[in-house]
Amino acid sequence: MALRHPAMDLEGWNRGNQIKVRHEALKESWRTVLTLAYQSLGVVYGDLSTSPLYVYKSAFAEDIQHSESNEEIYGVLSFVFWTLTLIPLLKYVFIVLRADDNGEGGTFALYSLLCRHARVSTLPNCQLADEELSEYKKVGDKSPRSSLKSTLEKHRVLQRVLLVLALIGTCMVIGDGVLTPAISVFSAVSGLELSMSKEHHQYVEVPVTCIILVFLFALQHYGTHRLGFLFAPIVIAWLACISAIGVYNIIHWNPHVYKALSPYYMYKFLKKTRRGGWMSLGGILLCITGSEAMFADLGHFSQLSIKIAFTFVVYPALILAYMGQAAYLSKHHVIENYYHIGFYVSVPEPIRWPVLALAVLAAVVGSQAIITGTFSIIKQCSALGCFPKVKIVHTSPNIHGQIYIPEINWTLMVLCLAVTIGFRNTKHISNAAGLAVITVMLVTTCLMSLVIVLCWRRNVFIALCFILFFGSIEALYFSASLIKFLDGAWVPIALSLIFLVIMHVWHYGTVKKYEFDVQNKVSINWLLSLGPNLGIVRVRGVGLIHTELVSGIPAMFSHFVTNLPAFHQVLIFLCIKSVPVPHVRPEERFLVGRIGPKGYRIYRCIARYGYRDIHKDDVEFEKDLIFSIAEFIRSDQPDCNIEDDERMTVVGTSSTNTEGVKMREGDGENSSEMEETFELREIMPPEKPRKRVKFLLPESPKTSASAREEMQELMEAREAGLAFIMGHCYVRAKSGSSLIKRVVINLGYDFLRRNSRGPTYALGVPHASTLEVGMIYHV
Repeated sequence: MALRHPAMDLEGWNRGNQIKVRHEALKESWRTVLTLAYQSLGVVYGDLSTSPLYVYKSAFAEDIQHSESNEEIYGVLSFVFWTLTLIPLLKYVFIVLRADDNGEGGTFALYSLLCRHARVSTLPNCQLADEELSEYKKVGDKSPRSSLKSTLEKHRVLQRVLLVLALIGTCMVIGDGVLTPAISVFSAVSGLELSMSKEHHQYVEVPVTCIILVFLFALQHYGTHRLGFLFAPIVIAWLACISAIGVYNIIHWNPHVYKALSPYYMYKFLKKTRRGGWMSLGGILLCITGSEAMFADLGHFSQLSIKIAFTFVVYPALILAYMGQAAYLSKHHVIENYYHIGFYVSVPEPIRWPVLALAVLAAVVGSQAIITGTFSIIKQCSALGCFPKVKIVHTSPNIHGQIYIPEINWTLMVLCLAVTIGFRNTKHISNAAGLAVITVMLVTTCLMSLVIVLCWRRNVFIALCFILFFGSIEALYFSASLIKFLDGAWVPIALSLIFLVIMHVWHYGTVKKYEFDVQNKVSINWLLSLGPNLGIVRVRGVGLIHTELVSGIPAMFSHFVTNLPAFHQVLIFLCIKSVPVPHVRPEERFLVGRIGPKGYRIYRCIARYGYRDIHKDDVEFEKDLIFSIAEFIRSDQPDCNIEDDERMTVVGTSSTNTEGVKMREGDGENSSEMEETFELREIMPPEKPRKRVKFLLPESPKTSASAREEMQELMEAREAGLAFIMGHCYVRAKSGSSLIKRVVINLGYDFLRRNSRGPTYALGVPHASTLEVGMIYHV
């Protein structure tokens, strides 16, 4: 018998272990994907899964008669099948989901991609240093420069058109946040019509719907994470219910209904019904309402998990549900009114009440998803300077995307109740919801065609094919929805115009205010002429000056110095800015530099956040701010002159630093592990014990004596207290401005500014330590 060499046995054993490790990693990866797919059912597909409640009812709300030949019902089924196949499955699952912005999706994700690849960002305080961020994905110098990219960068008008296009899509999403809860809950409650007379159920449906809507919006401040574990089971139970009812109806009533999936029935439907069939497309397109959520909620899940959930669970269940309704209606011809074309008529009578209860729960879950999505998109708009600052409450300690905005929540509730009480039926609400849905999809198609050329660097012919194919389908549905302007479709247009005006006025006023700051900023020579003491007494403490400028000294500072006889020993010009990326890594959070020589003790700190980042509370932010200054002092070059004023150093947060200065809370005892230790006392309320924050310096390289002295002064200033200084601006249109500009600036922007919230980190600063400097801006 041949003997094996020990080395051969060891090699085989190692190879077997490697295969085993890869197998376990692959198993763990698939387990994670399937878990995310399960969770996505409750968050992403709640709205889409409840569409069978109202699609057929909305389609037959027009002048279409359900005849004995069944051509109408077969035509609607064929349209529903191919619409679900082409738009959510082909367009979103296979194409649009690939256009993520570092894992994030949505209208603003597409706009953010275009801003970075074509340099068309409308953010006024962009810097070249922002393009060095890890998630920026800067275009390489060797990449080919397309004519489309050059055209966008040269023409300011095209950049504004691109911004307006993105804002229109955003406004329609907000309108969808008003209309979707109304139509979903109203359609679920409409099952009561089969249990009581027509004269009575109209007086019951509206109050019950309003009570459920008020309850839904009143629970928003608790956050979806508290009831989130129920969402996925409810949607799964709902999908299983409608697919089982669909299979039963197909087998029991019309097993040959599958023939209606042929596109030939769409042609027969339009040929027979003509204008009425074309108008009914506005109701048919409601079968894809909620499809945009697959892309918008991409950041909470993964591409593969969303694709698996839709392709293998949601899509088959919806097709079976629509086929089952068509099979039932093909054997039950009710022409007298369209109320009996709804979903509940095809549900077997013994289980109608349980199905009604499950439908209400599913409608609440679907409404919850679009409401949360509205909160998220408002936060993105606010971060990118397109919406006034609002209060943002993070309801989950683990899931960053779950937020609550009180002002927007109650505004949505009032508008939702107004729509429900004003229309009192699903016909007009469905007309409004249809236009909002298809407009968002048209905007996505237009932006995607630009992404294909500018970001994916594909041929222009491919982009033209994409926009012509999907754009023509969506344009057909858009025209059918727009024709119903007087029958409810005016609602999303009116809502979008209101929000679009708010966004445009805020963005225009913000840009003009920043341009005024840039034009009136103080030169460094003026600062040097004052001397190290700035011509006044330097008092103890840290002066934190809020400014939007990323370079130069704001005019507010000179105004302050001119009118007050004293200033703080350490000055920090703080700028909190948003960059067109979803997230900024903590180790790249701060840009720190000096203003003037070292002896002046004046620093500039720029805190950068992505449009989906969470702003820390005041305590954590203040700790990271002081740490960033200390780390900059330790790592700064020995000499710093005027020419180096704009030189900035990237500094991470205190939690990401492993080699430089460290901060540690303790009882004040000296540390024996580090060579040098500086203590900083943190001021706390009298009833709480004081904590000490220590600066721990690394053993090597050695910190210079001047740096130790500067850090010591920083700690003493911090212990003395922090004063927050911010400008209280009065923005006015300069003399000679047009009437439109005076109205926009003096009335619109001034009203929004007075009712918007200030910086979140300033809320924790005591009022006695806050100082506002009045400034009049003539823009």
